[in-house]
Amino acid sequence: MRYAKWTFLGLLGLLVFSFLHYTLPQRDIVRIVNTEVRRIDFGENSIFWASPDVGTAGAPTNRDVRFINAVRPNGRPIVYRNEDTGWGWPPYFKLDSSNLQTEASDLISTSENPEWVAVRHYGWRSEFLTIYPNAVGVQPVAGPDVRLIPWTSIVILVLLFAAAVFLWRVWAQFRERTLEPLFDDAEASWDSMGERTDAARGRLGRAWRRMTGGNKGAR
Repeated sequence: MRYAKWTFLGLLGLLVFSFLHYTLPQRDIVRIVNTEVRRIDFGENSIFWASPDVGTAGAPTNRDVRFINAVRPNGRPIVYRNEDTGWGWPPYFKLDSSNLQTEASDLISTSENPEWVAVRHYGWRSEFLTIYPNAVGVQPVAGPDVRLIPWTSIVILVLLFAAAVFLWRVWAQFRERTLEPLFDDAEASWDSMGERTDAARGRLGRAWRRMTGGNKGAR
């Protein structure tokens, strides 16, 4: 039972970590090399794609998606999709994918004359699942070694931790003030019922012995 409990808690922790890692904003220092629009046919990975631009009608199985192609300081490529999140989840309220594509195109540079930018995004890049992180902002930076502190993620995590502590305190007080007295009353009632049952069993036993003893005497 103990192993099942820890396995469940481990899986729950992994699920929460994966959800936060996918949803919380991250920033990459990259050099933008190209921007493009591709027609994407959605399949089993459709849950990892956002919705069409706000105010437009999107086809259920395929549509045009904007992409931002970039290169990391170590030379490895990274590709971002550029989609509106609208009023859905995650709550980035991104409505300006067209503007972001223009900004990214204006920041294209070459390896001979690089211009480094910080791409703010959420999501994962998986070649196996063919999914891409969704860019939500670009900002020029001084160079590839600039240090960026994720203040937004820190604030969100602190607020989530505070909310978790608050809910745990509320649950602990509810259990102490409401559930434990109910359990104590139920245990006391069960013990009292057991005592009454034992007393009744004793009375029946004595009555039976008197009856059987009286029959033996008469015989």
